[in-house]
Amino acid sequence: MSGFFYYLLTFAESVTSVVGLRFPYEQPRYVVEQDIGHSAEIRRYDPRLAIEATIDDPDRGKAASEAFSLLFRYITGANQRDQKIAMTAPVQTRSERIAMTVPVQTTSANDQIAMRFFLPQAVEQAGAPAPLDPRLHLVRIPATTIAALRYSGIATQATRDQKAAQLKQILATTAWKPQGEVFQLNYDPPFTIPFLRRNEVAVTVSK
Repeated sequence: MSGFFYYLLTFAESVTSVVGLRFPYEQPRYVVEQDIGHSAEIRRYDPRLAIEATIDDPDRGKAASEAFSLLFRYITGANQRDQKIAMTAPVQTRSERIAMTVPVQTTSANDQIAMRFFLPQAVEQAGAPAPLDPRLHLVRIPATTIAALRYSGIATQATRDQKAAQLKQILATTAWKPQGEVFQLNYDPPFTIPFLRRNEVAVTVSK
């Protein structure tokens, strides 16, 4: 795709995103295995490929902004083939506390945020270009079963924490058990009208 048409398409996608229209964006394929109520469901995702940015910073907002910028630069050509890649949805974000490793050899912890863009199937099948920035890496994700709770509005940290607790409460009434930490899925850019936004908290589950 030429640079002109790529940026024209990106502009058109931005315009439609204001009112929560997501049809221009490719999304990872999944099937709903069970509706567990309260806007939550169990989904089975096909294997997929993502580009992930990991940022160490105790300021979650600053880290998320930096991660998004790195990922956006990758899909707009900052990769080893100078290839422009279509934006997809959702964007996955997770926060972790990770132990420091050698050669630092310390037992203190460091805040880290990881953000993923899922890559289009056509890019995966053709072979995704390697990133230029060492904070970016390609991640191959196997078939996964998750529980997801959908909500609208602005996804503040307080709201994410509240919805994560709600999702865990819902799962406690089912045969599905969380495996790992809850993560965030965002389907819309920040300029989408808040009540039209699609946000989700999700966690990998098993029976």
